[in-house]
Amino acid sequence: MKTIFIIMDSLNRHHLSSYGGDWVKTPNIERLAKRGIVFDNHYSGSLPCMPARREMFTGRLNFMEAPWGPIEPWDDCLPVLMRQQKQTYSHMITDHYHYFHSGGEAYVSLFDSWEFQRGQEGDQWHPLVKAPDIPSFKGKNRMAYWKNREFMDLEDESQYPTPHCFERAISFLDHNHEEDNWHLHLEVFDPHEPFVCPKKYRDMYEDTWDDRYHFDWPNYGPVEEEPEAVDHIRKSYAGALTMADVWLGKLLDKMDAYDLWQDTALIFTTDHGHLLGEHGYWAKNYTFDYEELVHLPLIMYVPESRMNGQRVGSLTATMDIMPTIMDLHEAKLPPYVHGKSMTHLLNVDEKHHDAVLYGYFGKDINLFDGRYTYCRQPLKGSNAYHHTAMPRGFSDFINRDSLARAETGVFLSHSYDVSHYRLKVKSTHHHNPEAINPIYDIKADPFQTSIIEDPTLAKELDEKMNRLMADYDAPDSEYIRVGLKDAK
Repeated sequence: MKTIFIIMDSLNRHHLSSYGGDWVKTPNIERLAKRGIVFDNHYSGSLPCMPARREMFTGRLNFMEAPWGPIEPWDDCLPVLMRQQKQTYSHMITDHYHYFHSGGEAYVSLFDSWEFQRGQEGDQWHPLVKAPDIPSFKGKNRMAYWKNREFMDLEDESQYPTPHCFERAISFLDHNHEEDNWHLHLEVFDPHEPFVCPKKYRDMYEDTWDDRYHFDWPNYGPVEEEPEAVDHIRKSYAGALTMADVWLGKLLDKMDAYDLWQDTALIFTTDHGHLLGEHGYWAKNYTFDYEELVHLPLIMYVPESRMNGQRVGSLTATMDIMPTIMDLHEAKLPPYVHGKSMTHLLNVDEKHHDAVLYGYFGKDINLFDGRYTYCRQPLKGSNAYHHTAMPRGFSDFINRDSLARAETGVFLSHSYDVSHYRLKVKSTHHHNPEAINPIYDIKADPFQTSIIEDPTLAKELDEKMNRLMADYDAPDSEYIRVGLKDAK
């Protein structure tokens, strides 16, 4: 078996024609959808970027144990397991620079080989001692981004990292299409912000924004910009997505040329969505975890599947990707995986999960059961506990004072008795703290406009959440943090 796993970052399901979108041009994603299986109820687990990736590598929810951070010594990871059991060769191609700064340690070294394409977002790449002149702009500002732009012709598509990633994937197929038993992990940062692409792609959407007033990276916060600015950002997102789709098409062309569809499985998804003004917000992380952020696209093609060309309504989740790829390579799962292989859905649309959990470390714990979403918010003054033997965060080591105060020992049952830190961290609340533990009926209200007030239903959902938290090895502190269990 050969497997290709493709991730586009921040890919909004509702903009894809395969999921009912009607204005963003993604003919190659649609081309893949017509060949493969479209999953209609695929949900995130641990958010955002690196927690989602850790889950994809391990098949385990991690947001109730740790925030953004490295692979831990006790993590059983997909490329290593397949190499150990089946001698499967794995290769990573990525422009996701988070793998290469603090908090992204030990991911790429799991692979037999890897390639990193430079220049996305805040990638600290080009060395300029003197800061470049920055145009008039609104939104986020990172100096590394402006320095990298100094070395780039924005109208030359060949200088963008996303095309480079797809070119390297095409080269991988050129050199390895006749071989068997390999796994290609391909991910591109686009359409993640900043929403930059050659003007020809924005012209497809009749974007009339005056580029002398620079705006391609909204702040993470409520929308305060004028409607014209919101329209421009949405069209810039669409342009970046269409550029990525064009290059996906080139990869699919290469698969056609080598007839790889006969012996190669392809899984296509994302880590999370991104708010582009929906619900009055930009971006992610600080908001309530709306459907636009957590209800994800998933398209899967596997040779000889009876469901190819059809849709699956079963409830699936990010944690299922690792066990599915393991299953495709006939490898056995380690003991502490939360996800389940989706391979039984390749031939019949049948029950998979009853319900799933998702969320951010230290924030809300959310449940979806196929109809209702339910959010348990942290109690005021409550604490989460960060468990780690790799004390690195988004920007540096966890500070020394925090480490000096941390408990040490074995606190996680799945850590193979590896001692680690347990650090107390204050819980955080989403942007609408007045909406306490909201319930939404997603079938009747997919845009989450009306909160349901139903104590009996809330009790039923509490019971489901308690059961799932037990299934997913949640620390006792997580129950206490969201009011499902009293502190002793």
